[in-house]
Amino acid sequence: MKLAVIPARGGSKRIPRKNIKPFRGKPAICWSIEAARASGLFDRIIVSTDDEEIAAVALQGGAEVPFVRPPELSNDFAGTTEVVAHAAEWVTAHWEKPEAVCCIYATAPFVRPADLQAAWNILESGDWAYSFPVTDFGAPIFRSFKLDDQGAVEMFFPEHFTTRSQDLPQAYHDAGQFYWGRTQAWQDGLRIFAAHSRPLVIPRWRVQDIDTPEDWARAEILARLLDEAEPD
Repeated sequence: MKLAVIPARGGSKRIPRKNIKPFRGKPAICWSIEAARASGLFDRIIVSTDDEEIAAVALQGGAEVPFVRPPELSNDFAGTTEVVAHAAEWVTAHWEKPEAVCCIYATAPFVRPADLQAAWNILESGDWAYSFPVTDFGAPIFRSFKLDDQGAVEMFFPEHFTTRSQDLPQAYHDAGQFYWGRTQAWQDGLRIFAAHSRPLVIPRWRVQDIDTPEDWARAEILARLLDEAEPD
């Protein structure tokens, strides 16, 4: 069995109720549910939540909500790995142990069914614990800098001040959309960003993390542009 788990707690702070906030005409979480369903990959699609309203929206969108997430996994400090491991353990105890679990974020409206399939193929291609989408940084991170207490510039990697951009290593970051993982990897708490993971590289223009109101506004703009570029 392949399982999709969509974590969606009710206590989001920076964007209140963001998991069910309308995005392009429907609750944000529904985009993730629909992508999971359209992929045809999953035997079960469940939402892990502590919130009755989120649970109702998820059920209406076509997901299952077979349990209430416990309080100790619903606070600001609960990590994704622990939440997914709990869901996998519940499913194993009540249904059957999944061969793999895909965590799909509730506010990830740019998740594509084809990417879910491609990452699954990568996971199956070798002895990988995880596979997930990544994209490249828009500027060389080895030329990045911070501001000190006086507002002066201080390079993170001063040894690369004179290094040509084309000679710097390519750096990538998490796309913040989904993570395929072996059930045992989730349950063992294996770190996702490690040598046992192989990523799916996707274009930068299909990536927007949504953590702040500014992120949300940027995502709405990007969605409109993608709709214009890729009409149904």
